[in-house]
Amino acid sequence: MTVPHDAVANLARDVVGRRREAELVIAALAADRHVLLEGPPGTGKSTLLRHVAQVLGLGFEFVEGTAELTPARLIGSFDPALVLSEGYVPDIFVDGPLVRALRNGSLLYVEEINRVPEETLNALVTVMSERELHIPRLGRVAASPGFSLVAAMNPFDAVGTARIAGAIYDRVCRVAMGYQSHDDETSITSVAAGEGDHWVVNAAVSVVRSTRTHADLRTGSSVRGAIDLCVVARELAALRRCAADDDSVTLDAALVALSGRVRLRDGCSRTPEDVITELWREHFSTRTPNEDGPPQGKVESPTMANRTG
Repeated sequence: MTVPHDAVANLARDVVGRRREAELVIAALAADRHVLLEGPPGTGKSTLLRHVAQVLGLGFEFVEGTAELTPARLIGSFDPALVLSEGYVPDIFVDGPLVRALRNGSLLYVEEINRVPEETLNALVTVMSERELHIPRLGRVAASPGFSLVAAMNPFDAVGTARIAGAIYDRVCRVAMGYQSHDDETSITSVAAGEGDHWVVNAAVSVVRSTRTHADLRTGSSVRGAIDLCVVARELAALRRCAADDDSVTLDAALVALSGRVRLRDGCSRTPEDVITELWREHFSTRTPNEDGPPQGKVESPTMANRTG
Protein backbone atom coordinates (compact mmCIF):
# COMPACT_ATOMS: atom_id res chain seq x y z
CA MET A 1 0.00 0.00 0.00
CA THR A 2 1.54 3.29 -1.13
CA VAL A 3 0.35 6.50 0.53
CA PRO A 4 0.87 9.84 -1.27
CA HIS A 5 3.04 12.25 0.67
CA ASP A 6 0.58 15.11 0.22
CA ALA A 7 -2.18 12.98 1.76
CA VAL A 8 -0.11 12.64 4.93
CA ALA A 9 0.55 16.38 4.91
CA ASN A 10 -3.18 17.09 4.64
CA LEU A 11 -3.89 14.73 7.52
CA ALA A 12 -1.30 16.48 9.66
CA ARG A 13 -3.09 19.77 9.08
CA ASP A 14 -6.44 18.28 10.06
CA VAL A 15 -5.15 16.56 13.20
CA VAL A 16 -3.21 19.23 15.07
CA GLY A 17 0.18 18.26 16.47
CA ARG A 18 0.03 14.62 15.38
CA ARG A 19 2.17 14.41 12.23
CA ARG A 20 4.70 11.98 13.69
CA GLU A 21 1.99 9.72 15.14
CA ALA A 22 0.07 9.85 11.85
CA GLU A 23 3.15 8.77 9.93
CA LEU A 24 3.80 5.91 12.35
CA VAL A 25 0.23 4.61 12.19
CA ILE A 26 0.06 4.87 8.40
CA ALA A 27 3.41 3.13 8.00
CA ALA A 28 2.35 0.27 10.29
CA LEU A 29 -0.98 -0.18 8.49
CA ALA A 30 0.70 0.02 5.08
CA ALA A 31 2.96 -2.79 6.29
CA ASP A 32 -0.17 -4.83 7.08
CA ARG A 33 0.35 -4.68 10.83
CA HIS A 34 -2.05 -4.18 13.73
CA VAL A 35 -1.64 -1.08 15.89
CA LEU A 36 -2.11 -0.14 19.53
CA LEU A 37 -2.55 3.55 20.38
CA GLU A 38 -1.74 4.10 24.04
CA GLY A 39 -2.30 7.35 25.90
CA PRO A 40 -4.60 9.24 28.27
CA PRO A 41 -8.14 10.28 27.30
CA GLY A 42 -8.51 13.32 25.08
CA THR A 43 -5.24 12.95 23.17
CA GLY A 44 -6.95 12.48 19.80
CA LYS A 45 -6.60 8.73 19.31
CA SER A 46 -9.97 8.15 17.65
CA THR A 47 -9.76 11.43 15.69
CA LEU A 48 -6.37 10.45 14.33
CA LEU A 49 -7.54 7.01 13.26
CA ARG A 50 -10.68 8.27 11.51
CA HIS A 51 -8.53 10.60 9.43
CA VAL A 52 -6.03 7.81 8.74
CA ALA A 53 -8.84 5.56 7.48
CA GLN A 54 -10.00 8.37 5.20
CA VAL A 55 -6.50 8.95 3.83
CA LEU A 56 -6.03 5.23 3.16
CA GLY A 57 -9.49 4.87 1.64
CA LEU A 58 -10.51 2.22 4.17
CA GLY A 59 -13.78 1.55 5.94
CA PHE A 60 -14.00 2.18 9.67
CA GLU A 61 -15.74 -0.01 12.25
CA PHE A 62 -15.91 1.46 15.75
CA VAL A 63 -16.21 -0.73 18.85
CA GLU A 64 -16.49 0.70 22.34
CA GLY A 65 -14.49 -1.41 24.73
CA THR A 66 -16.52 -2.17 27.86
CA ALA A 67 -16.94 -5.03 30.30
CA GLU A 68 -20.20 -5.84 28.48
CA LEU A 69 -18.51 -6.46 25.12
CA THR A 70 -19.17 -10.17 24.67
CA PRO A 71 -17.81 -12.28 21.78
CA ALA A 72 -21.33 -12.40 20.30
CA ARG A 73 -21.61 -8.61 20.26
CA LEU A 74 -18.22 -8.33 18.61
CA ILE A 75 -18.56 -11.17 16.11
CA GLY A 76 -22.31 -11.30 15.47
CA SER A 77 -24.94 -14.01 15.83
CA PHE A 78 -27.77 -15.83 14.13
CA ASP A 79 -31.18 -14.17 14.39
CA PRO A 80 -32.98 -16.40 16.95
CA ALA A 81 -36.45 -15.89 15.48
CA LEU A 82 -35.34 -16.80 11.96
CA VAL A 83 -33.35 -19.80 13.18
CA LEU A 84 -36.62 -21.33 14.42
CA SER A 85 -38.20 -21.05 11.00
CA GLU A 86 -35.26 -21.40 8.62
CA GLY A 87 -32.49 -23.10 10.57
CA TYR A 88 -28.85 -22.05 10.67
CA VAL A 89 -28.40 -20.63 7.18
CA PRO A 90 -25.76 -17.99 6.37
CA ASP A 91 -28.33 -15.40 5.24
CA ILE A 92 -29.73 -14.97 8.74
CA PHE A 93 -26.39 -14.37 10.42
CA VAL A 94 -26.22 -10.78 11.67
CA ASP A 95 -22.64 -9.57 11.28
CA GLY A 96 -21.00 -7.86 14.21
CA PRO A 97 -18.34 -5.16 13.75
CA LEU A 98 -15.49 -7.68 13.62
CA VAL A 99 -17.06 -9.73 10.84
CA ARG A 100 -18.04 -6.59 8.91
CA ALA A 101 -14.47 -5.34 9.10
CA LEU A 102 -13.12 -8.71 7.95
CA ARG A 103 -15.51 -8.97 5.00
CA ASN A 104 -15.08 -5.36 3.87
CA GLY A 105 -11.35 -4.94 4.47
CA SER A 106 -11.99 -2.16 6.99
CA LEU A 107 -10.15 -0.92 10.04
CA LEU A 108 -11.60 -2.32 13.25
CA TYR A 109 -11.09 0.29 15.95
CA VAL A 110 -11.50 -1.04 19.51
CA GLU A 111 -11.58 1.82 21.97
CA GLU A 112 -10.29 1.17 25.49
CA ILE A 113 -9.27 -2.39 24.79
CA ASN A 114 -8.03 -2.81 28.35
CA ARG A 115 -11.66 -2.77 29.55
CA VAL A 116 -12.64 -5.69 27.31
CA PRO A 117 -13.24 -9.12 28.94
CA GLU A 118 -10.57 -11.76 28.40
CA GLU A 119 -12.95 -14.08 26.56
CA THR A 120 -13.61 -11.39 23.95
CA LEU A 121 -9.91 -10.56 23.67
CA ASN A 122 -9.21 -14.19 22.84
CA ALA A 123 -11.35 -13.86 19.71
CA LEU A 124 -9.31 -10.84 18.66
CA VAL A 125 -6.02 -12.67 19.24
CA THR A 126 -7.12 -15.42 16.86
CA VAL A 127 -8.05 -12.94 14.15
CA MET A 128 -4.81 -11.00 14.59
CA SER A 129 -2.75 -14.16 14.19
CA GLU A 130 -4.66 -16.02 11.50
CA ARG A 131 -6.46 -13.15 9.73
CA GLU A 132 -9.55 -15.29 9.69
CA LEU A 133 -12.33 -16.36 11.99
CA HIS A 134 -14.20 -19.67 12.27
CA ILE A 135 -17.79 -19.25 13.42
CA PRO A 136 -19.84 -22.30 14.44
CA ARG A 137 -22.56 -23.14 11.89
CA LEU A 138 -21.40 -20.31 9.64
CA GLY A 139 -17.89 -21.34 8.69
CA ARG A 140 -14.72 -19.45 7.85
CA VAL A 141 -14.63 -15.69 7.42
CA ALA A 142 -11.31 -14.56 5.93
CA ALA A 143 -9.95 -11.03 6.14
CA SER A 144 -10.20 -9.00 2.94
CA PRO A 145 -7.24 -6.80 1.94
CA GLY A 146 -7.07 -3.68 4.08
CA PHE A 147 -8.31 -5.25 7.30
CA SER A 148 -6.35 -4.36 10.41
CA LEU A 149 -7.12 -4.06 14.08
CA VAL A 150 -6.33 -0.75 15.71
CA ALA A 151 -6.87 -0.69 19.46
CA ALA A 152 -6.67 2.22 21.84
CA MET A 153 -6.09 2.09 25.55
CA ASN A 154 -5.66 4.44 28.46
CA PRO A 155 -2.72 3.86 30.81
CA PHE A 156 -3.35 0.53 32.53
CA ASP A 157 -3.44 2.12 35.99
CA ALA A 158 -6.46 4.30 35.13
CA VAL A 159 -9.68 3.52 36.99
CA GLY A 160 -11.49 0.49 35.58
CA THR A 161 -8.63 -0.68 33.40
CA ALA A 162 -6.38 -3.71 33.54
CA ARG A 163 -3.17 -4.86 31.92
CA ILE A 164 -3.84 -6.49 28.58
CA ALA A 165 -2.39 -9.90 27.83
CA GLY A 166 1.08 -10.23 26.41
CA ALA A 167 -0.49 -12.06 23.46
CA ILE A 168 -2.02 -8.75 22.35
CA TYR A 169 1.18 -6.75 22.82
CA ASP A 170 3.10 -9.37 20.85
CA ARG A 171 0.85 -8.85 17.82
CA VAL A 172 0.71 -5.06 17.59
CA CYS A 173 2.91 -2.10 16.82
CA ARG A 174 2.53 0.32 19.74
CA VAL A 175 2.29 4.08 19.26
CA ALA A 176 2.42 6.14 22.46
CA MET A 177 0.36 9.34 22.40
CA GLY A 178 0.90 11.96 25.06
CA TYR A 179 -0.71 15.35 25.38
CA GLN A 180 0.03 17.91 22.69
CA SER A 181 1.98 21.12 23.31
CA HIS A 182 0.40 24.23 24.80
CA ASP A 183 0.30 25.90 21.37
CA ASP A 184 -1.32 22.86 19.76
CA GLU A 185 -3.96 22.61 22.47
CA THR A 186 -4.62 26.33 22.13
CA SER A 187 -5.19 25.88 18.40
CA ILE A 188 -7.51 22.92 19.02
CA THR A 189 -9.50 24.87 21.60
CA SER A 190 -9.76 27.95 19.41
CA VAL A 191 -11.15 25.94 16.51
CA ALA A 192 -13.50 23.78 18.57
CA ALA A 193 -14.83 26.62 20.75
CA GLY A 194 -15.34 29.02 17.87
CA GLU A 195 -14.69 32.72 17.93
CA GLY A 196 -13.85 34.12 21.33
CA ASP A 197 -11.37 35.98 23.51
CA HIS A 198 -7.89 34.64 22.74
CA TRP A 199 -6.76 35.46 26.28
CA VAL A 200 -9.55 33.33 27.72
CA VAL A 201 -8.60 30.44 25.42
CA ASN A 202 -4.96 30.66 26.41
CA ALA A 203 -5.77 30.83 30.12
CA ALA A 204 -8.24 27.95 29.84
CA VAL A 205 -5.58 25.76 28.24
CA SER A 206 -3.11 26.75 30.96
CA VAL A 207 -5.55 25.74 33.70
CA VAL A 208 -6.24 22.41 32.03
CA ARG A 209 -2.55 21.63 31.58
CA SER A 210 -1.93 22.51 35.24
CA THR A 211 -4.50 19.93 36.37
CA ARG A 212 -2.25 17.20 34.95
CA THR A 213 0.66 18.06 37.24
CA HIS A 214 -1.09 19.34 40.38
CA ALA A 215 0.09 17.57 43.53
CA ASP A 216 -3.45 16.95 44.79
CA LEU A 217 -4.78 15.47 41.56
CA ARG A 218 -4.35 11.89 40.39
CA THR A 219 -5.97 12.57 37.01
CA GLY A 220 -6.19 15.87 35.18
CA SER A 221 -8.35 17.10 32.34
CA SER A 222 -7.92 16.67 28.62
CA VAL A 223 -8.18 19.53 26.15
CA ARG A 224 -11.94 18.90 26.09
CA GLY A 225 -12.06 20.66 29.45
CA ALA A 226 -10.56 23.82 27.94
CA ILE A 227 -13.05 23.71 25.07
CA ASP A 228 -15.99 23.36 27.45
CA LEU A 229 -14.66 26.13 29.69
CA CYS A 230 -14.57 28.53 26.74
CA VAL A 231 -17.99 27.71 25.32
CA VAL A 232 -19.66 27.76 28.74
CA ALA A 233 -18.01 31.09 29.53
CA ARG A 234 -19.33 32.56 26.29
CA GLU A 235 -22.90 31.44 26.96
CA LEU A 236 -22.74 32.40 30.63
CA ALA A 237 -21.49 35.86 29.74
CA ALA A 238 -24.45 36.31 27.39
CA LEU A 239 -26.87 35.31 30.15
CA ARG A 240 -25.27 37.70 32.64
CA ARG A 241 -24.80 40.44 30.04
CA CYS A 242 -21.12 40.88 30.76
CA ALA A 243 -17.79 40.12 29.09
CA ALA A 244 -16.66 36.53 28.59
CA ASP A 245 -13.44 37.34 30.46
CA ASP A 246 -15.27 38.60 33.55
CA ASP A 247 -13.85 36.93 36.67
CA SER A 248 -17.17 35.59 37.90
CA VAL A 249 -17.87 34.12 34.47
CA THR A 250 -14.53 32.40 33.93
CA LEU A 251 -14.43 31.02 37.48
CA ASP A 252 -17.91 29.52 37.28
CA ALA A 253 -17.19 28.18 33.80
CA ALA A 254 -13.97 26.57 35.05
CA LEU A 255 -15.80 24.90 37.93
CA VAL A 256 -18.54 23.57 35.65
CA ALA A 257 -16.15 22.36 32.95
CA LEU A 258 -13.36 20.89 35.07
CA SER A 259 -14.53 19.83 38.54
CA GLY A 260 -16.01 16.58 37.20
CA ARG A 261 -13.06 15.78 34.97
CA VAL A 262 -10.34 15.73 37.61
CA ARG A 263 -9.75 13.03 40.23
CA LEU A 264 -8.26 13.73 43.64
CA ARG A 265 -5.42 11.65 45.04
CA ASP A 266 -6.36 9.17 47.73
CA GLY A 267 -6.33 10.79 51.15
CA CYS A 268 -6.61 14.35 49.85
CA SER A 269 -8.93 16.41 52.07
CA ARG A 270 -9.63 19.07 49.45
CA THR A 271 -12.51 19.15 46.99
CA PRO A 272 -12.17 19.35 43.21
CA GLU A 273 -13.69 22.83 43.43
CA ASP A 274 -10.91 23.94 45.77
CA VAL A 275 -8.22 22.82 43.35
CA ILE A 276 -9.91 24.27 40.26
CA THR A 277 -10.38 27.60 42.03
CA GLU A 278 -6.69 27.62 43.00
CA LEU A 279 -5.66 27.00 39.40
CA TRP A 280 -8.14 29.60 38.14
CA ARG A 281 -6.57 32.21 40.43
CA GLU A 282 -3.14 31.26 39.11
CA HIS A 283 -4.01 31.63 35.43
CA PHE A 284 -7.12 33.80 35.13
CA SER A 285 -6.80 36.49 37.78
CA THR A 286 -3.27 37.64 36.91
CA ARG A 287 -3.94 39.65 33.76
CA THR A 288 -1.92 42.83 33.39
CA PRO A 289 -2.84 45.94 31.38
CA ASN A 290 -0.65 44.64 28.51
CA GLU A 291 -2.67 41.45 28.07
CA ASP A 292 -5.50 42.42 25.73
CA GLY A 293 -7.57 44.25 28.29
CA PRO A 294 -7.76 45.86 31.71
CA PRO A 295 -6.45 44.03 34.78
CA GLN A 296 -8.93 41.80 36.52
CA GLY A 297 -9.35 41.79 40.26
CA LYS A 298 -9.65 38.62 42.26
CA VAL A 299 -13.07 37.41 43.34
CA GLU A 300 -14.17 35.25 46.20
CA SER A 301 -14.72 31.58 45.50
CA PRO A 302 -18.35 30.45 45.18
CA THR A 303 -19.91 28.65 48.12
CA MET A 304 -19.44 25.28 46.38
CA ALA A 305 -15.72 25.93 45.97
CA ASN A 306 -15.33 26.44 49.72
CA ARG A 307 -17.28 23.33 50.67
CA THR A 308 -15.14 20.69 52.36
CA GLY A 309 -17.68 17.87 52.48
